[in-house]
Amino acid sequence: MAAKQHAFRDAFGALLLSAALLISADTAAWERLRSDAPERYQVAAGDTLWAIAGRFLYAPWQWPQLWQHNPQIANPHLIYPGDVLVLSDCQGTPCLALERGQQVVKLSPQVRTLPHREAIEPIPMAVARAFLREHRVVDDREGLQELAYVVAGNDHRLISGAGDRIYVRGEVPRLGRVGIFRPSEPYQAMDGTPLGLELISVGQARPISREGDLAQLEVISSHQEVRINDIILPLEERELNSEFMPRAPLNDVEGQIIAVPGGVRFIGRYQIVALDRGTLDGLQAGHVLRVNQQGELINDPRTQELVQLPSTEAGVVMVFKPYDHVSYALVMQASRVLAVGDQVASPTNERAQY
Repeated sequence: MAAKQHAFRDAFGALLLSAALLISADTAAWERLRSDAPERYQVAAGDTLWAIAGRFLYAPWQWPQLWQHNPQIANPHLIYPGDVLVLSDCQGTPCLALERGQQVVKLSPQVRTLPHREAIEPIPMAVARAFLREHRVVDDREGLQELAYVVAGNDHRLISGAGDRIYVRGEVPRLGRVGIFRPSEPYQAMDGTPLGLELISVGQARPISREGDLAQLEVISSHQEVRINDIILPLEERELNSEFMPRAPLNDVEGQIIAVPGGVRFIGRYQIVALDRGTLDGLQAGHVLRVNQQGELINDPRTQELVQLPSTEAGVVMVFKPYDHVSYALVMQASRVLAVGDQVASPTNERAQY
């Protein structure tokens, strides 16, 4: 009898614990909702999934927890202008349903690209795509020695432009267009550790002929003059095709904003920054990081001691192109002006407002 009573108490205790955890999880899920979240929202042209999620959640990157998957509906994750999103209760947790005509479906956390051009994108992809056409990163200066480069212009020209022909030494694709790039400033960690070298686009060219290790190319377009020693690289169709989902890194990441390509001093929403962390630190495209600004150093009015104020959460960035040691990220939210030197870290699950 005593053994049965102990077993009953253990089972009852486990049941209470499970119920408490479930209630706690449900409460936390509802607390992620904005206090002014609409019950219904009609998708408009120009919307992004991030912007829409921001109408419902304090942290828009958490939208997979709000959108549920319904395998009975074909492609339920695609959202179009004119669709109506309805805030619902799914077994005690908040979720979004989609009204399209007479259909009501639940939204999937997966986002894929289909030929339909009107489906809204997760983030402003055009900003990132345009940037990646103009910028590359190589790991080090030694790596440049392995890349094809301009050795001469036609008729002994030192500077070439659109319509001119140039001579290139090294491996060059025989067909299609190639990009012409020029080394820019090296990326360094705050302690001076080299992280990579940025390449800036100069123009595009196409192969004409080849003899031995020398290729002749015609410059098709250029927004800067083409010079001796410029780098030749294949044009890459970047994989920013909406398939990645904003999400937190699997591991704890801590780093800093080390540069703003283009020389901008103050950073705001939808600007691009370089971080001193990359794939070797666990970063992938779609990873979201919070930005913390270091608190001011002040004098205690009574003791005159220097006191460091706590850091303040100032924004959110999303990685869209990581390299080995450095990553390009897009500023998605900024409650104050960001700057080089601001710290980045894995987001917390705590509610944050911007």
